[in-house]
Amino acid sequence: MATLPSSLRRLRLRNLEPARTWTEGSDVWIQKVSSAPATRLDVINLQEKLDQQLQHRQARETGICPIREELYAQCMDELIRQVTVNCAERGLLLLRVRDELRMTIAAYQALYESSVAFGLRKALQAEVGKANMEVRIQQLEAEAKELDRQVAEWKNKCEVNEKKEIDRKAYEEKKHAEEIAYFTRSNKQLKAQLEAFLAPAKK
Repeated sequence: MATLPSSLRRLRLRNLEPARTWTEGSDVWIQKVSSAPATRLDVINLQEKLDQQLQHRQARETGICPIREELYAQCMDELIRQVTVNCAERGLLLLRVRDELRMTIAAYQALYESSVAFGLRKALQAEVGKANMEVRIQQLEAEAKELDRQVAEWKNKCEVNEKKEIDRKAYEEKKHAEEIAYFTRSNKQLKAQLEAFLAPAKK
């Protein structure tokens, strides 16, 4: 297998991972991608360093963890660099796969955030609806109490009127009976007087 010239390898590595620049105080630091090939010992050291950083930075072992994601991303970049030094085409393919995975994860994160926002909106709407429903329930309970009061009031009025009607009817019946008795006695007296008047006088 043909080996790429070192200058071409460095050019492709720079295309894969641009140099990083940062400032510390008044000093400006530039970190470039190394073109040195990795040995088996370098891979073992990389794994040990990854485990140490995961433990040192207290990355969560499960679930979503930005720290663990960052450390594994750095480890993946280093592995791609090591592969690219030996085979640029394989490194480019790995880089393409890495970028595709990152875009997929970003899409899932956007979907997750959208679903969380949607859930929050629905929860807020439910809370508002619950508050409105509680107010409506209180209004209906107040209306029900008022209707119960009116029913009790009308029931009392009906009972009073019914008692008055019973008393009036009893009074009317008693009065009617007294009138009948009076007219019956009067009729008997008049009949007796009439019979006495019409009877022939005794000699």
